[in-house]
Parts: sequence; structure tokens; C-alpha cells
Amino acid sequence: MNEMLQTLGENAREAEVILRNLGTAKKNQVLEAVADSLVAHADKLLAANAIDVENGRRNHMPEGLVDRLMLTEARIEGMAEGLRQVAALDDPIGEVTGMKKRPNGLMIGQKRVPLGVIGIIYEARPNVTADAFALCFKTGNVVILKGGSDAIHSNTAIVDCIRSALKAQDLTENAIQLIQDTSRETTAEFMKMNEYVDVLIPRGGRGLIKAVVNGSTIPVIETGTGNCHIYVDESADLNMAADIVMNAKTQRVGVCNACESLLVHEKVKDAFLPVLAERLRTKHVEMRADEAAKALIPDAVSATEEDWGTEYLDYILSIKVVSSVEEAIRHINRYNTGHSEAIITRDYNNAQKFLDEVDAAAVYVNASTRFTDGFEFGFGAEIGISTQKLHARGPMGLLALTSTKYIIYGNGQIRP
Repeated sequence: MNEMLQTLGENAREAEVILRNLGTAKKNQVLEAVADSLVAHADKLLAANAIDVENGRRNHMPEGLVDRLMLTEARIEGMAEGLRQVAALDDPIGEVTGMKKRPNGLMIGQKRVPLGVIGIIYEARPNVTADAFALCFKTGNVVILKGGSDAIHSNTAIVDCIRSALKAQDLTENAIQLIQDTSRETTAEFMKMNEYVDVLIPRGGRGLIKAVVNGSTIPVIETGTGNCHIYVDESADLNMAADIVMNAKTQRVGVCNACESLLVHEKVKDAFLPVLAERLRTKHVEMRADEAAKALIPDAVSATEEDWGTEYLDYILSIKVVSSVEEAIRHINRYNTGHSEAIITRDYNNAQKFLDEVDAAAVYVNASTRFTDGFEFGFGAEIGISTQKLHARGPMGLLALTSTKYIIYGNGQIRP
């Protein structure tokens, strides 16, 4: 292990002792101070972000990803608001649950505790830097961040701002640390730091997540890519359906909860697809359609098998006509990534069938997939969207960053 990473690990372990014993009032005070600091230093954050955005465009980064990278005053205010919301949430640490008395008189219960040191490897999402700090700090966890080269100036500026606020609050700055070496070699070494890091959370594209899952010796909470579907049922309100598809596909294309694939029941394809296609054209969305859908959308590209399983993160939408809700569910469960899926319907039975049988972290009836988000779910922020089934699933808020330990009260019992 190189000296820089070892130093970060040692710093994190020292800071962990302090954070795990920090009271709720102090944690909330610090979070409020960090929020104020981000807003107060917005000019510095925007200047640093402008360098990353300029570099991204020079390197031909897709506009959807540029949008994901870009900070604005409103987005910085949103980051600060996320911190304030986390401060306002109940602190789960120290909660004692399930205290029961055994026949021998022992009182056995569980107490909620921090995970310890959390490592996060992520791509060009500067807001993750603030969100990760807020959730980790509120739950008494230390965080080591490893962002990508695309956002290095933004991430450095945000972390510097947070560390300055921590210092001003007489608290260890090492509650948050950023690995500034963005090389793959350093990333690979970081993934082996199980001596110092208790859990690793990757946030990014399929390649990054696969690399972390396959290469880490640290336990990984897998946050998946989002090949999200919307199924328009035969009983759907078609105006509602069009509004939802437009929102889910075009409101922000470079995010994991954007709609990438549309399924339409054959009984409503004639009435729905030409109208939707006209609206999609106004946003310059490329449509990749199967034969039945292409007959109604002449300018669509013929979809391939690869399209059904692709997270585009771009102004591209795959479209398929299906004959039943059962076929829609089979298709979704075959090609989805376990993220977010939606049905648009007025049929209660079909809605319930979809909710019961679709295998995903978030399943919607008559709403946009764009709501799969910690902020929207009332968590204040999120550490990621978990698409695995162990420990945490869906938007990961405070509880997902905690564990429990058993606490036992006795009065002299010994085991016979």
C-alpha cells in the first residue's frame, strides 16, 4: 500500500473513534455550519466546477453527463438544503430496539451503531461529495472519497470547504478525506484497504461498479446502473402516460433513474406512439423501436437485442410493443438492472400484479421513475441507490449506513 493511502487510512481510524461517540446536537450543529459554508463559498465551487465542465466538453463528454457534472447556484443551494434536511432527521445512532428478558434474567437488546469507515468510489457527480459527507457524518461514520478525474477540481473544492467548516467547529477534519490521485492503480489499491475501510460503495456506470465488485477485498454495497422501464398498459390514461414518459426520459438524461426503455400494450400503440413520438422529437430523442413500434414511428431506428439491456444516459429511448402485462413483466425482469420500473394503468389488478412480480428496488404505479432518490423519499440525501438485496435496497439513507450490536444486561448470571 502506498504511503498516501496508508496515511488516509490511519487518519480515518483515528477520526472514527471521535465520530462514533459524537452527540446528536453537535452533529447537527456541524451539518448546519457546513451547509452555510457551501453557500458562502459558492463562487469558489462554481469556479472549480467550470474547469471540470470545460475539460469535459473538450474531451467530448456527452451533454447528459456534462449536465450531471455541472454545478449551478441552485444546485449548490440544493446540496446545502440536503445537509440541513439530514440535520433535521432523527439520529438513528444509539437507538435500542427489541430489548427482551430471557428466562435466566438476562436482558438482551440491539443498539444501532455506525458502520465505521466508509469508502466511496464515484464518477462525475459533485453533489455526491456533499451528500456522502452528510449521511456518513450524521451516522457517526468517517468517509474516504475517491472521485473520478472528470470532477476532481469540483470535488477538491467541496471537500476543502467541508474540512474548513469542521475545523472551525473544533472537530477533526479527517471526518472526510478525498483521494486526489485519480489513477486506476490508486483506485485498485484503495479497494484492498480492508484493514482500514469497513465497507465500500461504488457509484457510477456499469464498468466502475463491476470493477469494484470484482476487485475489492472490502465488503461492497452495490449501487447499480439504471436500465429503467415504463410500461403503458392497455387501460392507461394516455395523456398521463405521455407526461410521465417525457419527464422520466428528458427531465435529466444522465441519471440512473431516467427511463431508458418504453413498453406499450398493442391495444393502445396506434393512439399513443405517434403522439408520444412527436413530443419526443421536440427534445431530439432518438427512438430505437421494434418492428411494431417502428411502423408507427417512421423516423425511428430499428432496435437491436443490445438496446433492450442498455442504460443510455442520453437522449435515446428503446421502444417495444407487448401483448400483455405478463409479457411486459417478463421483458422487464429479463433486461432490467433492478433499479426502478413503472406501470401506467387504471387497472387495479394489473397494478398489483406489476408491483408483486417486477423484481426491482423501486416499483411505481402511475408515476415517473425519476422519484427514486433519497431527497425525494424524505431521506435528506442518499449515499446511492442499492440494487442488491443484502443489507440495503433502494435509496440508501441514514439507516443503510448503520449496523447493530447486541447489548446484554445481567446481574451475575453465569452459564451452567
